[in-house]
Amino acid sequence: MAGLLQNKPLLCDNIPWVEALRQKGRRAFEEQGLPTAKTEYWQYTKPRDLNADDFVMQNSEDYEFLTRDEHHHCDCGGNCSCGHHDETEGIDLNNRLLPFDAYYLYFANGMFIPMYPALPAGVEVKPLAEALADGEAKPYLGKLVDIEKHPFAALNTAYLEEGVFLRIQAGVKLNKPLVIWNHTEVDDENVFYNLRHLIILETGAEAEIFEYSDYCGAEKSRYFANSVNEIFLSADAVLRHYKLQDEAYKANHVALTAVRAKAAARYHNFCFQRGANIGRNEVIVNLCEEQAAAEVNAAYKMSGWATLDFTTDIEHLAPATFSDQLVKGVVDGDARGVFQGKIEIHPDCVATEGHQLHRAILLSDTAEVDVKPELKIYADDVKCSHGAATGELDEDQLFYMQSRGIDVDEARRILVEAFLDDVLLKIENEAIRAYVKSRV
Repeated sequence: MAGLLQNKPLLCDNIPWVEALRQKGRRAFEEQGLPTAKTEYWQYTKPRDLNADDFVMQNSEDYEFLTRDEHHHCDCGGNCSCGHHDETEGIDLNNRLLPFDAYYLYFANGMFIPMYPALPAGVEVKPLAEALADGEAKPYLGKLVDIEKHPFAALNTAYLEEGVFLRIQAGVKLNKPLVIWNHTEVDDENVFYNLRHLIILETGAEAEIFEYSDYCGAEKSRYFANSVNEIFLSADAVLRHYKLQDEAYKANHVALTAVRAKAAARYHNFCFQRGANIGRNEVIVNLCEEQAAAEVNAAYKMSGWATLDFTTDIEHLAPATFSDQLVKGVVDGDARGVFQGKIEIHPDCVATEGHQLHRAILLSDTAEVDVKPELKIYADDVKCSHGAATGELDEDQLFYMQSRGIDVDEARRILVEAFLDDVLLKIENEAIRAYVKSRV
């Protein structure tokens, strides 16, 4: 644990409330330590590799392009000759563009690159450090995450510095997705970094956000990416939040997203996990007022010795609130898939619906899936369901396809894609869906 707690110089270290929050996070992590098999929501995912004592925490001054006094404004996504995109310190920022139109924010090894897209009026984006310095972050930081129960969120809080503060004003509808792209590129260092994003949608605002974590570098690179999102949705706000996790196969990726949805707000989440040694994405949604709704879906696909974990906690705190979850996984080799899903309907929350389904396919005799669905219902007049099923590819279908001249590997690929298709259709944006499907 000592390798994760270092005396790293941080920005805004002279602001009392920021330093107090950091110290609170440090104490909470020291008291909890790393999760063990006895930690309820970590019993299937053991972060053993995080006991390493060789973590390297980089500082923003290590990178020339991360100076805080220059704000480059460019709407090209990196694929141009505008001079705002350089190859610096071994990190290539050229051609950082996905095959769909979007606004782009870039991080390199967990540090913000000060290039800003030309956003519409009513959309405010700034680095977290600026929001700490001017106090805009203060009403939001730590309000949705209990760091006494989430050790990695506590660790993230101890290093508050990097991330994005995003606010969309009332009634504003973002006309194309906002991409938050975190690119990791390391060689022989066990890099450790933390990201904290604050996302606020005011009344009637609407947006799509695509989080993308990718990697380029030495094949056996080890690193630890630890991120926390706190998302505040005011009445009638709509957020479609997509994520693609495509880390190095020896990386560790731990992410927590906490959402508060007010009256008639709608939160749509989709996460596709396909890379990491340990990849854990946890989503907590509090449906606080009537007609608030959440749709939380995910897919995972892995092999080798990976463990990919998708954990959810949906709290129905008001009557007439709605949630739905569909999670599908494909596991090969000696890998392990984990799904833990909790729906809790609080007293007097009548006319509420909560549904949850997990299905997985095992492609080898040594693959494993651990599922823990959980319903806690303290109200009458509700509709709830949960289910889980794990199986193998249909041998009859494989035989039929081979009899038509399709080799076994191609037949398996087609059947896997067909199995995941209905959950991928939960991605409403067709261009983002097509890109995610291309990575299956």
